[in-house]
Amino acid sequence: MENKFDINSFVQTQTINSVTQKLVERVKERRQEAKLSRYILSHRSGVSFASIRRFEETGEISLKSLLKIADALGCLDDFNRLFENEIISNLEDYFND
Repeated sequence: MENKFDINSFVQTQTINSVTQKLVERVKERRQEAKLSRYILSHRSGVSFASIRRFEETGEISLKSLLKIADALGCLDDFNRLFENEIISNLEDYFND
């Protein structure tokens, strides 16, 4: 009898598509929690309604437009934390500090 398992059951793998989908879901949740329609978010952010719709449906958006949406939703500071973690190149140095 051959044992078969899916490695994804043990290790969470991130892909561009999965990260994009999670980001879209979080932005949409924030918009809905703020009780904003796409139209109102468009007006407040300066991003076209079509761009917001496309982002929520496909994940496609420019970085500048995404930042404008984040600003309108009050979460622009979240982007400042991207890539903030120190890169560990040597575990000995990390544990000796």
